[in-house]
Amino acid sequence: MNSPPGPRLSLKAILLLTLPPLLWSGNAVVGRLVTPLISPMTLNLLRWSMALLILLPLAPWVLRRGSPLWGQWRRFALLGTLSIASYNALLYLALTTSSPMNVTLVGASTPVWMLLIGRFFFGTSIGLRQIGGAALSISGVLLVLCRGEWEMLVQLHLVMGDLYMLLASLAWAYYSWLLAHPSPESALIRSDWAAFLLGQTVFGLIGALGSASLEWTLTDARLDWGWPLALAVLFIGVGPAVLAYRSWGAGVALAGPANAGFFMNLTPFFAALLSAVFLGDAPRAFHAVAFVLIVAGIVLSSRR
Repeated sequence: MNSPPGPRLSLKAILLLTLPPLLWSGNAVVGRLVTPLISPMTLNLLRWSMALLILLPLAPWVLRRGSPLWGQWRRFALLGTLSIASYNALLYLALTTSSPMNVTLVGASTPVWMLLIGRFFFGTSIGLRQIGGAALSISGVLLVLCRGEWEMLVQLHLVMGDLYMLLASLAWAYYSWLLAHPSPESALIRSDWAAFLLGQTVFGLIGALGSASLEWTLTDARLDWGWPLALAVLFIGVGPAVLAYRSWGAGVALAGPANAGFFMNLTPFFAALLSAVFLGDAPRAFHAVAFVLIVAGIVLSSRR
């Protein structure tokens, strides 16, 4: 028996799900720029420490004694571990050990993992439209990555950083499905977006702190503090962390995780545009073609 059709995309859902890829592409560009200044696990810790400072005044009640958060601590610990302590840390680590082209290519597999995790762990079916949408969307990503020259794809060599990004994509896909399947007990916290994100951040920071501690103990960690790094931490703490996570959670609730997953493929497109602005890499005609393919994949996969 086929499962009922997923939610139809509304204009509000489209806007909510487009903002995170834009901010996350900025996160990747900034993360690459500050690589000489700070180690990846330390950057992740500072990013979410900044987010914690922003969220605390917005929802302090969720951390008080008697809050429903503590009765749901296992679920929030899992959410924080998958997103804050795992996905973000692995992304920054991948940017230092692999090329941006390879990292983005592996990250483009996220919609596929969304579909598979939904099928095997949450009992949803995979339709032909979703398969076709995935093919269209990923082809647009590949077009960006090979810069309009398909033969460049055969020259890719996978390294350890690509494995990090694969693990990050899996973590993010499962995290998104958990967002779409909340427990009834967490309804009060979910009704307050700042409290919901703060609950994840508190537990995620425990893992981020542990990773940063190991980084400083076992590796040649670096931290060259100054205005460039301070501005970078401010940006990734406010935009890609708080605003993007707020927008993504609301968008997943409206469109469903399977549909939302395809919007992740807008990230390399936005990254190409931002690279043109900040890294001097001017956009070319294939960027427009890739954008059409990615959007076509989103539209096809979301149709009933």
